[in-house]
Amino acid sequence: MRALTWHATKDVRVVDVPDPRITEPTDAVIRVTSTAICGSDLHLYDVFGPFLHRGDILGHETMGVVEAVGSDVRRIAVGDRVVVPFVISCGSCYMCARGLTTQCETTQNRDHGTGATLYGYTELYGQVPGGQAEFLRVRRADANALVVGHELPDERYLFLSDILPTAWQGFRYANVPPGGSLAVLGLGPVGQLVTRIARHHGVTVHAVDPVVERRLLAERYGATVYDLDPENGGEAHSGVAARIRDATDGRGPDAVVDAVGLEAHGNPGTAFAQSAVGVLPDALAKPLMKKAGVDRLAALHLAIDLVRRGGTVSVSGVYAGNADPMPMMTIFDKQLTMRFGQCNVHHWIPELLPLVEGPADALGLEDLVTHRVPLDRAPEMYEKFRDKEDGCIKVVLKP
Repeated sequence: MRALTWHATKDVRVVDVPDPRITEPTDAVIRVTSTAICGSDLHLYDVFGPFLHRGDILGHETMGVVEAVGSDVRRIAVGDRVVVPFVISCGSCYMCARGLTTQCETTQNRDHGTGATLYGYTELYGQVPGGQAEFLRVRRADANALVVGHELPDERYLFLSDILPTAWQGFRYANVPPGGSLAVLGLGPVGQLVTRIARHHGVTVHAVDPVVERRLLAERYGATVYDLDPENGGEAHSGVAARIRDATDGRGPDAVVDAVGLEAHGNPGTAFAQSAVGVLPDALAKPLMKKAGVDRLAALHLAIDLVRRGGTVSVSGVYAGNADPMPMMTIFDKQLTMRFGQCNVHHWIPELLPLVEGPADALGLEDLVTHRVPLDRAPEMYEKFRDKEDGCIKVVLKP
């Protein structure tokens, strides 16, 4: 089959690899009909090279049609159309029973001290082949393949694999009071969906991003937008923060969702350090990244500064540094609540399915995709998505 594989930092290629097969009796194999490039895939493209291996198959937003099932699979059958959450969980352990599927005690990666195994996401999370391919082996299929109907287009279901529940969790963790206000930092796919979910709940949204196409899309869904791009005529952090405070009775919003994460703009020194570590030999880079890694924290620091006293900062963007400097005095003095974490996809799907399948497409899921291209164009689209070119907000690959 053809699959998108990692070869080096900023070097991904679509090549021929062996077809996946049933290995465990709980497995299924699906023919992939749609798979997407996620913002967190760009971390693999740019930063996490030391934990990747040449030939690793990337991708964790996947759906398709079941081609084969193992002897112990009971809930799905050949011909079913399924969405595959990016988290591989058992569905029954202590953590899964509490809705914390990202902490699944059955698939936890204890050798690295990390949580549940993920598709297509480095040795830190199991080094499981991902879904940017023509076929995917689904592990623990009864717990990890969501059967959906055949009537609606893929885009109405595909985002249940990651970004839609990630945005939903980000909004839920923000704990915005009824009729309250929310700032969303970063208007990539997750930030766009957080904005739409918040507006769906009647919340006032202030959305911040340096890219004009992303601001225009969020504005179309009811957000007040702010240009955070001082080098090209936009405002600096302090100016954006002041304007949002003015719009929220001088206090700041009730909550802020950081949908940016570790590669935020505005930290050139840290960006250089990330790049430098990424090209060191793995034996040196791995312990540095695990013990002394730092993130670009401009977005998170803005969130902490911006949110009102007693408010909540909800972090959907991925962070990976263990030596990040944090403004602990400000967090303590402002009495902030902060919520972090990978998305517990399985937990949120029952709440989301009615919205996904509703005739109104209330969250505009079919309106999020800006680029639909064949799988063979994936390397080109990784670069375009990273550089925010051609109005690129969400890429769906068609194997």
